[in-house]
Amino acid sequence: MPFIDRDGVRIFYEAHGEGPPVLLSHGYSATSRMWQGQVEALAPRYRVITWDMRGHGQSDSPDDPASYSEAHTVADMAAILDALGIERAVIGGLSLGGYMSLAFHLAHPARTRALMLFDTGPGYRNPAGREAWNRTAEARAAAFETRGLEALGPGAEVRIAQHRSARGLALAARGMLAQFDARVIESLEGIRVPTLVLVGERDEPFLGATDYMAAKIPGAQKVVVPGAGHAANIDNPAAFNAAVEAFLAALP
Repeated sequence: MPFIDRDGVRIFYEAHGEGPPVLLSHGYSATSRMWQGQVEALAPRYRVITWDMRGHGQSDSPDDPASYSEAHTVADMAAILDALGIERAVIGGLSLGGYMSLAFHLAHPARTRALMLFDTGPGYRNPAGREAWNRTAEARAAAFETRGLEALGPGAEVRIAQHRSARGLALAARGMLAQFDARVIESLEGIRVPTLVLVGERDEPFLGATDYMAAKIPGAQKVVVPGAGHAANIDNPAAFNAAVEAFLAALP
């Protein structure tokens, strides 16, 4: 199994297929396993790279809380591309993975060929909104500390996940799921790469965020996946894959 070493923290990744590279990042408390249906659909034409964020799945869960952050996550993504000899890729993700994809573009616009943002949001300009989100993140962390892996949620992308460390998930909630500034949401209007913004029809918490991103990102393409909830790629894989393949095929 391939890993990269990031200052003693092993990060798990896999690369499938040949062709233009596509890096997919999972949601909080999910793993790279959530992308199995997309790997099967896309690998005949694309090099599909999936990975487990620190604290998740087969990646390490360091004990130091400072090892979990947006900056570390973005650097892990760049290091995976470096390990594969890839300078520029389509960057996509679901939920937390979508937010980190936006953060990656902010840090590495020249390495981002296009963005695919699934069932996600860009963070908060309003400090009160950010504080409310962070209270939820802290509650998730506390649940993992008190109940262990039994605290995993019911989402389809989470049910297929396999984790090694409840503590890692708690630390990831505090350092990666929590948000600390408005840099990402303020970057939307400056995005100059093709962008797909996709959401499940029943993913009510993210419908408004999807509309906001589609309006703010110049030229963004919006897709609503019928009958799907938060894990749109699992709830309706046929419609999800069709939207992604159409978007990728149209890239210049």
